Amino acid sequence: MSIDLNADLGEGLGLWRMTEDAALLQIVTSANVACGFHAGDPTQMMQVCRLAAEAGTSVGAHVAYRDLIGFGRRFIDVDPAELTADVLYQLHAIDGMARSSGTALRYVKPHGALYNAIVHHEAQARAVVEALRLFGRDLPVMGLPGARWLDLAAAEGLRVVPEAFPDRSYTPDGRLATRGTPGAKIEDPQQVAERAVRFALDHRMTALDGSTIEVHAESLCVHGDSPTAVATARAVRDALHEAKIDVRAFA
Repeated sequence: MSIDLNADLGEGLGLWRMTEDAALLQIVTSANVACGFHAGDPTQMMQVCRLAAEAGTSVGAHVAYRDLIGFGRRFIDVDPAELTADVLYQLHAIDGMARSSGTALRYVKPHGALYNAIVHHEAQARAVVEALRLFGRDLPVMGLPGARWLDLAAAEGLRVVPEAFPDRSYTPDGRLATRGTPGAKIEDPQQVAERAVRFALDHRMTALDGSTIEVHAESLCVHGDSPTAVATARAVRDALHEAKIDVRAFA
């Protein structure tokens, strides 16, 4: 069996760097590259795409609300037409950077508050899918299993790639625990690695209330904005290898 391993990269701005892009690109198989709306800038986008091309890592568009100050983690009640335009703008920006760097845009994954909102927010889910339709390429889309926007994307004929988060806790209904909730983020690399193997083999995990829920995923995400991101990603990849699970990009 095989599974993809993805991380959020290029999440800095100007001289400020949050993610260890070069190191993580030697470990993960898919890179969710910030497109300038929650983090990132043209220089960083180009650098990450070039490094991804050299490493043979798939490049994905990490689209977000226009929210640099809040790092894209605040819900914005944006007009659907405006959201469509914002997402379309980001898709074209990272697509151009990827092509100019000797690689190609392979998939789309929303970021932060947008990612969580379009699990259930009908109007915004439709707005994101409309941007994908207007973009005119059948790019796979990555998101939380059961998300409304994934259903809409599938109805448009797009490939849906469900993902799981071994470094985040879940609520009993299969959603990510809100940041700030005690235990929402798991920081011990070995614990994250053990959870990753369980996700891949059993499609199960223990929710915050102690219940067991099913989580079917084709990709595992390790957050890149953590001081232990590189160690965690390496521990996850090593654990998957020891469990005889092939780690490779889905696209």
